[in-house]
Amino acid sequence: QVTLVESGGGLVQPGESRRLACRASGGTCRSNERSWYRQAPGKERELVAEINWNGRTTNYADSVKDRFTISKDNSLNKLNLQMNSLTSEDTAVYYCHVRQHGINYWGKGTLVTVGS
Repeated sequence: QVTLVESGGGLVQPGESRRLACRASGGTCRSNERSWYRQAPGKERELVAEINWNGRTTNYADSVKDRFTISKDNSLNKLNLQMNSLTSEDTAVYYCHVRQHGINYWGKGTLVTVGS
């Protein structure tokens, strides 16, 4: 059973940066696919960024391209999301997601609120 725990959320001022982290435990393997999703109030959950098993291929939602960077640290079994130039539109609960052996695993999410 894979367990994912996100951290790094909080209140951020517009234009500032924030780094989210997701620590995976419980039988993860390096060949899995990892991603970040988010769900804003009143909206459906959407894909923010994804990274392939070896970290060489990434994909971003158009709304965060050139502002967010996804990365992974296999030695620490961590998935990161560096978020820059945040706006109120980025306010959401951010979820870590891992797909492994055809099974989807989700963290409980971390809330990022962008506002004064």
